[in-house]
Amino acid sequence: AGLRHAMTSAAPVADGPLARFALRSAAWAERWFPDAYVFAALGVVVVALAALAFGATPTATAAAFGDGYWSLIPFTMQMAFVVIGGYVVATAPAVARLIDALARVPRTGRGAICYVALVSRLTSLLSWGFSLVFGGLLVRALARRDDLDMDYRAAGAAAYLGLGAVWAMGLSSSAAQLQANPASMPPGLLAITGVIPFSETIFLWQSIALTAALIAVSLLVCFLTSPRGASVKRAREFEGADRLAAEETHAAALPPRTRPGEWLEYSPLITLLLASMSVGWLVYEFAQKPAVVAIANLNTYNFLFLTAGLLLHWRPRSFLNAVARAVPSTGGVLIQFPLYGGIASLLTAAKGADGQTLAHHLSSVFVRIASTETFTLVMGVYSAVLGFFVPSGGGKWIIEAPYVMQAANDLQVHLGWAVQVYNAAEALPNLINPFWMLPLLGVLGLKARDIVGFTFLQLLVHIPLVLGLLWLLGMTLSYHPPVMP
Repeated sequence: AGLRHAMTSAAPVADGPLARFALRSAAWAERWFPDAYVFAALGVVVVALAALAFGATPTATAAAFGDGYWSLIPFTMQMAFVVIGGYVVATAPAVARLIDALARVPRTGRGAICYVALVSRLTSLLSWGFSLVFGGLLVRALARRDDLDMDYRAAGAAAYLGLGAVWAMGLSSSAAQLQANPASMPPGLLAITGVIPFSETIFLWQSIALTAALIAVSLLVCFLTSPRGASVKRAREFEGADRLAAEETHAAALPPRTRPGEWLEYSPLITLLLASMSVGWLVYEFAQKPAVVAIANLNTYNFLFLTAGLLLHWRPRSFLNAVARAVPSTGGVLIQFPLYGGIASLLTAAKGADGQTLAHHLSSVFVRIASTETFTLVMGVYSAVLGFFVPSGGGKWIIEAPYVMQAANDLQVHLGWAVQVYNAAEALPNLINPFWMLPLLGVLGLKARDIVGFTFLQLLVHIPLVLGLLWLLGMTLSYHPPVMP
């Protein structure tokens, strides 16, 4: 009885200083953070004004924006299918059972948040789309446990850390994939960089060491910033999350067939026929090329995930239901990517009074202030800043690569490491830019302002860590001339 009295009368658990800072940041963001679309629109305005300031005419500026508006449509669809493929696989019944099993592992709320962060980071190295959905569904499964005193906001932020920092160091790196596939590269870029295989980018030991360091440090930050006691907010306190929980219960089982015309939708026959052709093509593709080269093709990558999702759902109706639930999560990608295409065109097509574009002026400044020793630092800072305006790993690389990689050649910097500098630095603004949060937020029923307070603190820690390691590890590599196909 005395022990029970001591336990019930003890002072409430207090949050540490980092946790209090994260909570204050979350409160600020909840009040002041705008929608992701506003960021994209502001990016258009800022770049257009800069073009006008350098002497571009209003007609040339408007023409560049309009000409570039639809330029990223193929890439937009590829990115949308990354989200759809990841969602379809993560919501398959077998994977759902795996998520429920994984959700039984943590014993404390703080441990659960760190656990989500680790899972999201490891899965993001395979697929950022899968990581967002899998991590979000894991958070929802953990939130159903009444015995866990887990803050839903901090857990949601932890589920985002894969995309927020290390995804571009793995197989779904848009820049590394683009550089490994000569058919995907613009001719002008291919002439500058040649083909850079994965062995010279994501599989460098320096890259693996950097990734391991980022994972370890982010887990420590998660542990120190996890709210406890009275500061914890559970999933039921968020209207969107509560609504999703009700929908999840309703959609858990496949509804019964109601008419004869639906029998093929409920039969595995179509699945087996489609999967046999899909698997046959994948076997052929991987037999013709090294596995690393084959998986580097984004179309093959998406094809593999969709085929796996089809087989895991088994019945076409279950597969189609999963696709239907995934599509709303791509809304932000579909409506905002045209704006990024417009920004890219403004940077590269709107010529100023001297006949040069903004991209040319940026490259001139870049080469002027960088040296062989400082290239990684300058490129890292530049890529991170530009990432706030063009938050697209592949789309932004197409914008940056021609002048950044030419500078790397001029300064004789290892070209593969230059790609990894971009990958590591480009992910930094993702930690607070709401654009890539959209698929995860759709799964969790949260707003960007609910989690950005926690991811902001991760950003403060990651900036000096990433830039410092990029510089130190880059000193261990030497320059090799471009290899043409």
